[in-house]
Amino acid sequence: MTRDLSRLMNPRTIAVVGGGPWCASIIKAARRIGFLGDIFPVHPSGKEIAGLPSLRRLEDWQGSIDAAFIGINRHATIDAVNALHDLGGGGAVCFASGFTEAAAEDDKGTDLQARLVQAAGEMPVLGPNCYGFVNALDKTAIWPDQHGLEPILCGVAILTQSSNIAINLTMQRRALPIAYMVTCGNMAQTNQAQIAMALLEDPRVTAIGLHVEGFADLRDWEALAHKSHQKNVPLVALKVGASDQARHATVSHTASLAGSDAGAQAFLARLGIPRVKTLPGFLETLKLLHCVGPLKSNRIASISCSGGEASLIADLAMDRDLEFPALSPGQGEALRGALGPMVALANPLDYHTYIWRDVQAMTQAWGGLTGDGIAMTFSIVDYPHTDAADWTCATQAALGVHAQTGAPFAVVATLPELMPPDTARQLMQGGVVPFLGLSEALEAAEAAAGIRAPDPDPVLLPGLAAPDVTLTEDEAKAALAAHGVLVPKFCLAESPEDAARMAAGLRAPLALKGVGLAHKSDHGAVRLGLAAEDVARVAAEIGTDRFLTEEMATGGVAELLIGITRDPAHGFVLTLGAGGVLAEILQDTVSLLVPSRPEEVKKALTLLKCASLLAGYRGKPAADMQAILKVIKAVQAYVIANADTVSEVEINPLICTPDRAIAVDALIRKARI
Repeated sequence: MTRDLSRLMNPRTIAVVGGGPWCASIIKAARRIGFLGDIFPVHPSGKEIAGLPSLRRLEDWQGSIDAAFIGINRHATIDAVNALHDLGGGGAVCFASGFTEAAAEDDKGTDLQARLVQAAGEMPVLGPNCYGFVNALDKTAIWPDQHGLEPILCGVAILTQSSNIAINLTMQRRALPIAYMVTCGNMAQTNQAQIAMALLEDPRVTAIGLHVEGFADLRDWEALAHKSHQKNVPLVALKVGASDQARHATVSHTASLAGSDAGAQAFLARLGIPRVKTLPGFLETLKLLHCVGPLKSNRIASISCSGGEASLIADLAMDRDLEFPALSPGQGEALRGALGPMVALANPLDYHTYIWRDVQAMTQAWGGLTGDGIAMTFSIVDYPHTDAADWTCATQAALGVHAQTGAPFAVVATLPELMPPDTARQLMQGGVVPFLGLSEALEAAEAAAGIRAPDPDPVLLPGLAAPDVTLTEDEAKAALAAHGVLVPKFCLAESPEDAARMAAGLRAPLALKGVGLAHKSDHGAVRLGLAAEDVARVAAEIGTDRFLTEEMATGGVAELLIGITRDPAHGFVLTLGAGGVLAEILQDTVSLLVPSRPEEVKKALTLLKCASLLAGYRGKPAADMQAILKVIKAVQAYVIANADTVSEVEINPLICTPDRAIAVDALIRKARI
């Protein structure tokens, strides 16, 4: 159900239900932001709260109630929400805890949450266990604490489940205009993606930052990504809270390599939402998106009056998906005209201090590092906190570059404390991004360059059936072969003698495996390079009840791991990586989600360290890429056909040769049908 949050987020009338100190803080926070509507407390005693007399019941208010803060115990909260719903209320913020977030300690919490949702009906509810929100655009706050926001005309929205982080973010002094700060609580009814979709309807919102602890409804997140792309309002995520859900009770190499955080990363990448890892980087990314929007590429330029700073930014960018392209002839000509012959031209550029204080020359030189495919230009300037008067020329030059070129331009302080707040605001007003911190600036640029259109295909949703059976290798190979996976010719025997007799019909060299063991190599239950006459002896040494004898795949140029694990929070994680017995040691993997199209899979394979083997290393032939893609497509097809029951699928190794890709080992874990 799509709920209308407009009355709740921009109310004319606010009811504050409860008598604790939080309720007085709600009234003070609303006054601080400049709320001009009606606000009234509700308490059965009728006592005065924050200078206002209380009504004894919600029903005593003579008019509509657009929003309510309900700051009473969890049982009474349900009754208050029901009363507000019956009065035609616009929505509620439920402050009380003790619902599903406390289910581990109190099994009544889940039932109470269901009752709360039922009481609210179609009326939107934030929380429970929720701090509320501040709307700095319309001077509204339902916020039971201090906040640092001031009224603004446009800006970014930030959504988080953490109330404490939300408070801290409102106190930022980075010249970032925050339009909305919204806490989501445990999202009993209205989840984070739905709130963000509602905020996308406000044309004053320039970007949305999402501090994500977990994804609730994947379909809502997909809808959010598509709506964001359509409205050209970029999203950025700070995803935290890696879970062991997807690794619990798993048996394959893939499960240990793909944990749920890989699923989260793959899901965000599929949505086209960049992920940052730090709160400062989160804020600086939002600042960049507010000023400039998504960057057109990852090609950046840097100019500074110190070789040390030029080296520093180059080194800091090494581990990021950012490039410093060589100077074009046009850029070189412009720079030479401004700097003369004494400066060695490069990107990053150390322009020395020859032109310092000459605003016109500084503007010309800095502007010379824009254009020609440069997505963002950084000018590194550290303003002293003692006396920054002599640095006014740098501010004027930066503003001049943007005014003259219109190109994305930033002034970066290597340390956050070396960017004065007044200077940051002046730069922002002139369209120049004031970055506080060099590492944070690069994190922001990488994120802004990574914004993409969301994948048009929805992720495959996993079933809920608990896996309780692991197919034997022969069963797994047969199941995958039915969907197009190429497997070796093999035979199954129940004694060493039967294995030897059947092996006579296979082409040597042969592989012999003990059936019924996970990670057979760890148990010495895989023997390779055998002739038919070796089979009986080796089978007796292995000692299992059944034996799989198969023709060995020869001529391989690389071994891959192809695996899919069910991740309850994100769908099915497709893991591609270097295979073989060292797969977990090499940790050379990349993760996607099912379904992934062949072109996406092919691109992902190029990101592996072993990609050079697939392409043909040092004169060796290349692997048959089409055959590899066919196998990966077939494995996905099996999972799609068995989404309700399958938990894990793995091929390890997939032997890749110049003319085929053959699965020599396979594992499937699923629920019984």
